[in-house]
Formats: sequence, C-alpha cells, structure tokens
Amino acid sequence: MTPELSTVWDVVVVGAGPAGAAAARAAAAEGARVLLLDRAEPPRYKCCGGGLIGLSRRHVDIDLTSLERDAVRRMTFTMEGRQRYTRRAVHGRAVFPLVMRADFDEALVAAACDAGATLLAPAVVSGFEEADDVVVVRLAGGREPLRARVVVGADGTGGRSGAFVGVDLEQVDVGLEGEFSTPTTTADYWSGRALIDWGPVPGSYGWVFPKGSLLTVGVIGPREHGAQMREYYRAFVHRLGLGDIDPETFSGHLTRVRRPGSPLRRGRVLVVGDAAGLLEPWTREGISFALRSGRLAGRAAALAAAEAQPSAQGAALASYAEAVERELTPEMDAGRIFLRAFTRNRQVFHGFLAVVPGGWQLFTRIVAGETTLSRQLAKRPIRLTLRFLTR
Repeated sequence: MTPELSTVWDVVVVGAGPAGAAAARAAAAEGARVLLLDRAEPPRYKCCGGGLIGLSRRHVDIDLTSLERDAVRRMTFTMEGRQRYTRRAVHGRAVFPLVMRADFDEALVAAACDAGATLLAPAVVSGFEEADDVVVVRLAGGREPLRARVVVGADGTGGRSGAFVGVDLEQVDVGLEGEFSTPTTTADYWSGRALIDWGPVPGSYGWVFPKGSLLTVGVIGPREHGAQMREYYRAFVHRLGLGDIDPETFSGHLTRVRRPGSPLRRGRVLVVGDAAGLLEPWTREGISFALRSGRLAGRAAALAAAEAQPSAQGAALASYAEAVERELTPEMDAGRIFLRAFTRNRQVFHGFLAVVPGGWQLFTRIVAGETTLSRQLAKRPIRLTLRFLTR
C-alpha cells in the first residue's frame, strides 16, 4: 500500500529496528495513525550477536520459535583463551535463544504493520523542523517532506534524531563482528554452546554464538583502544581456528551510552534505543532497552497526538522521559558500577562464575530476566564487594 505522504500523521517513527518497530506497534495499538520509515526494505543485515535475553523476549510479545537458529545450553568462559571452563544450563533449560537480526527485525516490523502502522522504505531522513504544531520530516533525494504531530527517532547511534535532540554520550565502544560459514563438524561442536572471552583491553570481551551452520564471532571494547581491539579480534578468530575462513559478513559498529540527565526529547521529537544511547554499559546489551524504550515512547507519542490542548500534549510527551528514568536508568546506573569493577578486576568476575557456589545460577537468572543488575546491587554484600573492587 502506498502511504498518503501529504497527510499529517499522528506519529512518524524513523528507523525500523527493534526500538522503532516497538514504538510503531505501541502507537498504532493506541489508535494513532503511524508511519514507520527505514532507509532499507526489510529484511536488512544488522551487526548483532543475536542473543535474546529474558527481558527482550518478555517485551517482544510475538512467537519467536520459527526464528531461533540455536539455543545456548552450555557456556564456556576464558580469559584471552586461557583458564577455560564450561557451565551447563540449570535443569537443562536454554540460557538464551539465538536469532538472525534480519529475521528478528522483519518479524517486529510485520507485527507493527499488523497493529495498523504503515511502512515506507526505503526512505532516508535528512532533518527535522517544528512548525505550526507539527514536525516536518525532510527526506533525502528531493522527496516531499512528511508532517507528523509527534516523531519518534529510532535511527541508531549515527542517525539524525539523536543529533537533533542533543543526546549527550559518555561511553563509546567499538564492536567488530563476523559471521563464518563452518564445516559440519565445527557446527556440530558449537551447537548449543556459546563462548565468552574476557579480553586484553580493559572492559572488553569477545563472544562466539552458534546459528546453525553460521558462527557469529565478535569483540567489543572502548573505542579509544581501537587498534588494540582490531588486534584482539584478529587473534580471537585465529585462536578459534577460523583464520583461514573468509567471513560471510564482517562489520564494525559503535555503541554509545547516554550520559545521565541527557535529553530524551526536543519539542515533539522523542528518541529511543540506540538513538538515545539507551543500553546496559557493561555488557552493551541494547535489544531489551530498544524494545522497552520504543514501547514507552510509542504510547506517549500516541497519547500526545490525541490531545487537543498544548499543556496536555506536553504532559504526555514528558511522561516518556519520566518512564525511562524510572524503568531503565537504574539498570544503566548499575551497569556502570559493574563495568568499573570488571574493568579493574576481570579475574574476580571470571572466578565468580568458576568457583563461587551459586555464581553460575545467578548469571543465568540475570540472563533469563528473573533478576537484574540493579536488584543485585541493592543487596548489601554485593554492593560492598563492588565498592571494594572499584577502590
């Protein structure tokens, strides 16, 4: 269906990743007329490990069974390839499933369209301006601008919306990732098994995630150590015996973490997910933050679009930032503390999972979404331990 581009939309969502699709679906479910934009038609490749923790699965609200390429039931941990040990899933249940992001994002967009949103892709946004109680969304290529009562910016870390709102970022990491097509014997070995390697760069780690015949291999760490991260990735791939295999895909990306107090809104433009720098600073997990912030923004945008009075519109829009500070900021704050402790004492974290009774069970509970870093930080023994580790 060709959308009516000359109309004033209740909500225009820029970016059709998890944050944007969640926002479009939530706004459409509230009865808003929603236009969802993306620079490419789905499915499109996205650099991502593809592991879905419990919080992500809880907030998807669609059946993901057909998308799962594998499910992790054993995890191996190493420190730069040494001090290796393996833990098995508690009671045989999967620690987390693995999906291809192209498939995952396409399913989320389909759910948004089923809820009533309209997709326009490809469409590249070149800027925004507010005029006459609407936001004018300018499109590249000389296309006719769009108009919306509210815009939700979900166009990632390098998109236009974060710059427009003025998102301030305090932590920038570089991720390097390749997907390798492997022989049957190698795929069989990795089936149901993931690997986490604590890296040589402070605060860095690497991973191997199985997806059928594909292995996703990546590393992430501070951008200021970019050259060391590239060497870490090269050494990691060779250590895994994949050095002579050309990856099916290889890409690098930056993850950015919002500085506390940074704006999440400018006028009628809200930012969500990576565009807002919303992710957990230690693990750099962002899908659950994208889904949750998208849902919160979509609802707030729909409520604001339905209001006639400017004061009521402003209150509805302000409710988004309030919800983020209430629901997501405590998790990010806890992640910062865990990252500082991990950066200074990675051996302690490695040993915690290896020898501390209940360490592995706690790890799996966090991954499953049964508890969070912020809840654990509220416990006095853990809080005191982390304080000691970060002195």
